[in-house]
Amino acid sequence: MEHKKRKGLSSLALLCSVLPLATFIPIRLKMTLPDGVRTVWGGANIVCVLLGLILSIVCVKSSDGRSAVNIGSMAISALWILLIVGMLVLALFLNILQ
Repeated sequence: MEHKKRKGLSSLALLCSVLPLATFIPIRLKMTLPDGVRTVWGGANIVCVLLGLILSIVCVKSSDGRSAVNIGSMAISALWILLIVGMLVLALFLNILQ
């Protein structure tokens, strides 16, 4: 039972880590979204990245849960977090310069 639960968590972590890539669908279709939708979508992306990172850490914490899927989803989530932090730092830096 524990193995099935951990496998489900690992699948959910991978899904949450990859879900922000859905942002590129409207871009590829050359669609322009209203400001409110973009704000909600951005917030959902941040929540998905944080949830994916937390779930990945929970799965990787034990030595028997360290699989390629868990480590991969943790790496993807960590890269998303670095991207988000980089954009925040750039926005703050540009705001200070003005």
